Amino acid sequence: MNASEQRGPGLGLLTVLTGAVGAGPLLLYGLSATSDRIISDLGITEAHFGLLATVCFGCAAIGSATLARLADNRSDLLLMSSIFLLAAASFVLAALPAGFGLLLVAAGLAGVAQSFPNGVTNRILLERVPGSRRIGWVGIKQSGVQVSQLVSSLAFPALALVMGWRGAALAITVIPIFLLVMTWRSLRSTPLLAVAASPTTDSAEAAAGTGAQDPESSRPSHPSKPPRHPGMVWAMAAFGLLNGISVQATNVYMPLFAVRELHFSLVLGGATAALAGIIGVIARVSWARLMARGASGLRLLLVLALIALAGGVLFFIADVSGRAWPLWVAVALHGISALGVSVVLMSALMRSIPSASMASASGMVTAGMFTGFALGPLGMGLLIGSAGGFRAGWIAVAVVYLLCAVLAAILIQRVRGQSRSA
Repeated sequence: MNASEQRGPGLGLLTVLTGAVGAGPLLLYGLSATSDRIISDLGITEAHFGLLATVCFGCAAIGSATLARLADNRSDLLLMSSIFLLAAASFVLAALPAGFGLLLVAAGLAGVAQSFPNGVTNRILLERVPGSRRIGWVGIKQSGVQVSQLVSSLAFPALALVMGWRGAALAITVIPIFLLVMTWRSLRSTPLLAVAASPTTDSAEAAAGTGAQDPESSRPSHPSKPPRHPGMVWAMAAFGLLNGISVQATNVYMPLFAVRELHFSLVLGGATAALAGIIGVIARVSWARLMARGASGLRLLLVLALIALAGGVLFFIADVSGRAWPLWVAVALHGISALGVSVVLMSALMRSIPSASMASASGMVTAGMFTGFALGPLGMGLLIGSAGGFRAGWIAVAVVYLLCAVLAAILIQRVRGQSRSA
């Protein structure tokens, strides 16, 4: 065991990795938690409010597809610093007393801040964290999104009651700035492992194409040549797209649904998203531990899709009955399942993709997720504004989760067939 592995990376690095994944989503979660007040203050419709998420995740999807490949050849410190600076800038713009247009720009910056954290944090794990701890750390750092959801969903409404939602945005700017300072310290004190990390490929999933590339121990010598990713990477991107549609349709409009349809207060409406965030943190760590023990990523995706489908049905039941208890159960199922998908997808990549192309492969899957994130709120907003209202929206959410389950089942059958032939 080499000296760097003996000492091992510290809590500071884990905090920074978790913060990098969660910094970009902070703004949108905060805006969603105070959506009723923002819609009223700006005089916009629910569909217009959905445009904030569409612009945010649209920019994230474009960034994932373009910047992630460039990220394969940029330093960890540069990329991590850029994440926190972009997140801070988005809060500053949101705090300015301007109209809806500038808020859209702020949402776009927040989206760019989300476009490459998965790739660079996965690479840092491969190159700086011993293999025995790596998958466990994936679960913790991927829970950064739900930590962000928890913090924003609780802090934003509470601060908005005191200083308005723009003041709340300015106050929360301190979080990415603090994480930026931590980044400089933690990365400089955590050296690269002496032996470059090679992924451990799941044999069954490798048969389907996830292990097609040869592990590499250094950055590509020809960075301009695009890496060819195995077919399963594209399949995981497709699953992330479908899941992302329903995830963000739910995340963005869940507090508004609670306030408008079930007559929750602004703070209690934000608490629905906060509860989903708490459960999501626990779920992501738990699913990562199962992956670390050798669980099949595809089977877990099928389980998650079925649980999310049950949650979507309960959201519909809450709407029809006007009762609160189905909503809280649906929120819990949402946190357990749909919010845990990304950690399973990222863990599957860690098993099969070498560090030299991890940023671009992660970017491809992340682009799929963000495309879904962009489409979901826009579609949900249009459905809410139609005659069907929230009921039509929850039906659509459930149908998309059903498609996720079907895709996972097809992929499982494909893996079985190729394993037999191999």
